[in-house]
Amino acid sequence: MKYYIVDAFTEKPFGGNTAGVVLLEGKNFPDDELMQSIAAELRYSETAFVRSDGNAHYTVRYFTPKGEVELCGHATVATFALLHQLGKATGKCLCHTLAGKLEIEAAKEVMMQMATPRIVATLSDTDAAAIYQAVGIHHYRPSLPVQSAYSGLTDVMLPVDTVEQLNNLQPDMTAISGITRQLQVVSIHPFAFGNDGHTAHVRDFAPAYGVPEESATGTANAALTHYLKTNGIITTGDHSFLQGEAMGRASVVCTRLTADGTILVGGKAALVAEGRLRV
Repeated sequence: MKYYIVDAFTEKPFGGNTAGVVLLEGKNFPDDELMQSIAAELRYSETAFVRSDGNAHYTVRYFTPKGEVELCGHATVATFALLHQLGKATGKCLCHTLAGKLEIEAAKEVMMQMATPRIVATLSDTDAAAIYQAVGIHHYRPSLPVQSAYSGLTDVMLPVDTVEQLNNLQPDMTAISGITRQLQVVSIHPFAFGNDGHTAHVRDFAPAYGVPEESATGTANAALTHYLKTNGIITTGDHSFLQGEAMGRASVVCTRLTADGTILVGGKAALVAEGRLRV
């Protein structure tokens, strides 16, 4: 099996969000235990295992260092940018995942259709207060609701006042891990509005899945796009989210909201390294 290290949502190596990509040479996936071991060995937030099914159809499974997840936006962008760079995929492709079938545009800038978005729940004042406490904000009443939203994975959308406040958060990973397990969500996704042309600045904490903070998150920003539309902040069209500033790995995650409510997420990616797994 060939493996690749790819930085997604950036044009330059050592920026964006890094994913492992493993290209399978046959029609069968390895045992789950082996894929889990590979993901843990590579140590990136997600590793994508990719099988070609022919006729521009691909099946992709995603593993964090601690377990399998249904979908990962940045790993999908990394995968199809890589396939395009290797000459294995160009134009419209169909990606089969545990979250459903997704249409992908494989090009220098990959755009991927996300799972049908929805607001899952509006959190109680008690749960919202606990989350703010866990990220280091005390006695805060947000002007927008704290809601969990889904677009392949379920994440909590957490509004904060300013970009400065966002970048100065002091998250308690143990507390966040407990809260996300209790609420059955993948991450806490705080965001703030700036005046720099981006729709919002964001951070993402998913310690229960072995990812204390991610520098670019496709699924969570798709969910945030739906959240902002639902709450009357944005309308249809193209949007962008700046993530990873606090980690020194600034990433630009682009989303497109269509008139029928479909959300696409995309960006560019840079190949950093490649090798062969001897397992």
